[in-house]
Amino acid sequence: MVKNLERLVKVWNIGKLDYGQGLRLQQHLSTLHNSSEIPVKNTLLCLEHTPVYTVGIRAKQYGIDEEKELLQKVIYQGAEFHRTNRGGLITYHGPGQLVVYPILNLKYFKPSMKWYVCQIERTVIDLCKKFGLKAETSPHTGVWIGDNKICAIGIHGSRFITTHGLALNCNTDLSWFNHIIPCGIEGKGVTSLSRELNKNISINEVIPEFVKSFCKVFECDPVDIPQQEVTNILNKIK
Repeated sequence: MVKNLERLVKVWNIGKLDYGQGLRLQQHLSTLHNSSEIPVKNTLLCLEHTPVYTVGIRAKQYGIDEEKELLQKVIYQGAEFHRTNRGGLITYHGPGQLVVYPILNLKYFKPSMKWYVCQIERTVIDLCKKFGLKAETSPHTGVWIGDNKICAIGIHGSRFITTHGLALNCNTDLSWFNHIIPCGIEGKGVTSLSRELNKNISINEVIPEFVKSFCKVFECDPVDIPQQEVTNILNKIK
């Protein structure tokens, strides 16, 4: 039986990538949805960023002065700061955190950004369940264990082509979050799979299970991204 090309998703585990490269890569992958030469256009980009604080379109709390103050605290640790077009407020990305950028055409799934966010939340809840953890949603976007956020979500959609995505704390150094109010939510904390399970849970351990949960929730099929396509794309975004 031939699988529906529109419901195939290429899985690309790219490893460590700085945030600027990640933005360029997302932008390029989103343009491939207009290409007749690429048969499978949906991509699940799995990676790990070098330390960076990012602000979404709701950036009122972080003007230039706040940005400078934050960078003075963390610049010696090599952290960067980026303003983006995703939804949400400020958050942190860094080593030990699985960042997933689904570059999808929602017209092949359901053309609803609200539905899309709910599906991402369901995916992470299903993943946590595999590790024996009860995670849930709250009035705030993201996935939570009690009052602590384990996964942040910030997305962008243009004509139902999605960019940006989610950040799941695996064995993240959570002290990086001490410099900000994560996602602008007062009185809440952050946690990780490793903290909740009291043992080290690596990104590479999580990715295969995440892909299974994603494909289950989104009712799609995973395929490996061709190596030649990887080479071509990386050459174009240098």
